[in-house]
Amino acid sequence: MNIESYRNICMDMKGVTEEFPFDKNTLVFKVMGKMFALTDLDLFTSINLKCLPEVGVELRERYPAVQPGYHMNKKHWITVQMDGSIPDKLLKSWIIESYNLVTKSLTKSQKSALEAL
Repeated sequence: MNIESYRNICMDMKGVTEEFPFDKNTLVFKVMGKMFALTDLDLFTSINLKCLPEVGVELRERYPAVQPGYHMNKKHWITVQMDGSIPDKLLKSWIIESYNLVTKSLTKSQKSALEAL
Protein backbone atom coordinates (compact mmCIF):
# COMPACT_ATOMS: atom_id res chain seq x y z
CA MET A 1 0.00 0.00 0.00
CA ASN A 2 1.27 3.46 -0.78
CA ILE A 3 0.52 6.75 0.99
CA GLU A 4 -2.09 7.77 -1.59
CA SER A 5 -4.06 4.54 -1.16
CA TYR A 6 -3.83 4.83 2.61
CA ARG A 7 -5.06 8.42 2.52
CA ASN A 8 -7.92 7.56 0.14
CA ILE A 9 -9.13 4.74 2.39
CA CYS A 10 -9.15 7.06 5.39
CA MET A 11 -10.73 10.02 3.62
CA ASP A 12 -13.47 7.91 2.01
CA MET A 13 -15.05 7.28 5.39
CA LYS A 14 -17.76 9.56 6.71
CA GLY A 15 -16.75 12.61 8.74
CA VAL A 16 -12.98 12.12 8.44
CA THR A 17 -10.56 15.02 8.62
CA GLU A 18 -6.81 15.06 8.16
CA GLU A 19 -4.65 17.18 10.42
CA PHE A 20 -1.09 17.79 11.58
CA PRO A 21 -1.59 18.36 15.33
CA PHE A 22 1.86 17.19 16.43
CA ASP A 23 4.29 18.40 13.77
CA LYS A 24 4.49 19.02 10.02
CA ASN A 25 5.23 15.35 9.23
CA THR A 26 2.73 13.39 11.34
CA LEU A 27 -0.47 13.04 9.33
CA VAL A 28 -3.40 12.27 11.63
CA PHE A 29 -6.84 11.10 10.51
CA LYS A 30 -9.73 11.88 12.84
CA VAL A 31 -13.45 11.27 12.94
CA MET A 32 -15.41 13.82 14.96
CA GLY A 33 -12.14 15.08 16.43
CA LYS A 34 -10.91 11.65 17.59
CA MET A 35 -7.83 9.98 16.11
CA PHE A 36 -8.12 6.61 14.40
CA ALA A 37 -5.00 6.52 12.20
CA LEU A 38 -1.68 8.29 11.81
CA THR A 39 1.59 8.05 9.93
CA ASP A 40 4.74 9.95 9.07
CA LEU A 41 3.88 11.68 5.81
CA ASP A 42 7.45 11.83 4.52
CA LEU A 43 8.62 8.33 5.41
CA PHE A 44 5.41 6.24 5.39
CA THR A 45 7.28 3.33 6.94
CA SER A 46 4.50 2.53 9.42
CA ILE A 47 0.94 3.40 10.38
CA ASN A 48 -0.66 3.53 13.82
CA LEU A 49 -4.19 2.19 14.22
CA LYS A 50 -6.57 1.81 17.11
CA CYS A 51 -7.68 -1.74 17.97
CA LEU A 52 -9.27 -3.75 20.73
CA PRO A 53 -6.66 -4.87 23.28
CA GLU A 54 -7.22 -8.58 22.63
CA VAL A 55 -7.05 -8.04 18.86
CA GLY A 56 -3.79 -6.11 19.23
CA VAL A 57 -2.23 -9.01 21.14
CA GLU A 58 -3.38 -11.50 18.50
CA LEU A 59 -2.11 -9.38 15.60
CA ARG A 60 1.28 -8.85 17.25
CA GLU A 61 1.63 -12.61 17.78
CA ARG A 62 0.57 -13.47 14.24
CA TYR A 63 2.34 -10.78 12.18
CA PRO A 64 5.97 -9.69 12.73
CA ALA A 65 5.13 -6.34 11.08
CA VAL A 66 2.64 -5.50 13.86
CA GLN A 67 4.04 -4.01 17.05
CA PRO A 68 2.69 -2.13 20.06
CA GLY A 69 1.65 1.41 19.16
CA TYR A 70 4.71 3.64 18.86
CA HIS A 71 4.26 6.74 21.06
CA MET A 72 0.67 5.61 21.76
CA ASN A 73 -1.21 3.69 24.43
CA LYS A 74 0.19 0.24 23.70
CA LYS A 75 -2.96 -1.47 24.97
CA HIS A 76 -5.24 0.22 22.43
CA TRP A 77 -2.95 1.01 19.49
CA ILE A 78 -0.78 -0.97 17.09
CA THR A 79 1.98 0.13 14.76
CA VAL A 80 2.02 -1.67 11.44
CA GLN A 81 5.28 -1.64 9.51
CA MET A 82 4.60 -0.86 5.86
CA ASP A 83 7.12 -3.43 4.63
CA GLY A 84 4.82 -5.19 2.17
CA SER A 85 4.29 -8.23 4.38
CA ILE A 86 0.64 -7.39 5.15
CA PRO A 87 -1.74 -7.61 2.14
CA ASP A 88 -3.45 -4.34 1.21
CA LYS A 89 -6.91 -5.87 1.67
CA LEU A 90 -6.04 -6.80 5.26
CA LEU A 91 -4.54 -3.36 5.96
CA LYS A 92 -7.71 -1.75 4.64
CA SER A 93 -9.85 -3.89 6.95
CA TRP A 94 -7.70 -2.85 9.94
CA ILE A 95 -8.02 0.84 9.00
CA ILE A 96 -11.80 0.50 8.73
CA GLU A 97 -11.96 -1.35 12.05
CA SER A 98 -9.94 1.43 13.70
CA TYR A 99 -12.44 3.98 12.36
CA ASN A 100 -15.37 1.84 13.54
CA LEU A 101 -13.92 1.51 17.04
CA VAL A 102 -13.68 5.27 17.34
CA THR A 103 -17.18 5.92 15.98
CA LYS A 104 -18.65 3.37 18.42
CA SER A 105 -17.16 5.35 21.31
CA LEU A 106 -18.64 8.69 20.24
CA THR A 107 -21.26 10.38 22.36
CA LYS A 108 -24.88 10.28 21.25
CA SER A 109 -24.70 13.88 20.00
CA GLN A 110 -21.45 13.19 18.11
CA LYS A 111 -23.01 10.13 16.48
CA SER A 112 -26.02 12.22 15.45
CA ALA A 113 -23.76 14.90 14.00
CA LEU A 114 -21.79 12.26 12.10
CA GLU A 115 -24.98 10.74 10.69
CA ALA A 116 -26.11 14.20 9.55
CA LEU A 117 -23.02 14.63 7.38
